[in-house]
Amino acid sequence: MEFSYEVKDSYAEVRADGRLNMVSAPKLREFVTDVIAGGSNRIVVNLENTAFMDSSGLGALIGCLKAARQAGGDLRIAAVQPQVNMVLKLTSMDKVLTAYSTAEEAFSND
Repeated sequence: MEFSYEVKDSYAEVRADGRLNMVSAPKLREFVTDVIAGGSNRIVVNLENTAFMDSSGLGALIGCLKAARQAGGDLRIAAVQPQVNMVLKLTSMDKVLTAYSTAEEAFSND
């Protein structure tokens, strides 16, 4: 899985491309922690190119959400693919991690 980020006007967009599983989950946590340490505490994780996520990936997203909130910000997800959405709904984490259609939409009303 590859990660990249871009700082926008009011948030940082983290792109996660590949499979979010037990191998890549710790890398996502580390990547988002580095983005927060760089001064961005409002994060959107763009999952447009993440076709698969397991429980480790879900745990990583929750850990990243917690880190962003501890830094005084928030973490939102965008462009969620069907399998990832299914994991979110089956675990009821869709109530904690609200999915937005696009990264731009995630913080548009704040």
